[in-house]
Amino acid sequence: MADNADIANELMERRLEGALASRLTPQVPVNDPWCEDCGDEIPAPRRQAAPWATTCIECQGIRERRGRHAR
Repeated sequence: MADNADIANELMERRLEGALASRLTPQVPVNDPWCEDCGDEIPAPRRQAAPWATTCIECQGIRERRGRHAR
């Protein structure tokens, strides 16, 4: 028979699993096929691999390089 500690532990495990599962999946996939920086179309393979992407590969690279130099 489970005691209060066992029940609390099981509840905490379920909540942790739910929180981790929600962090592993993107919350809001972006359906807009256009890059928000340059306005060009985001290639279909990129949209399939990263449906949350809001920039094309080139613009994302620029963003990342700027981020590294800002440090």
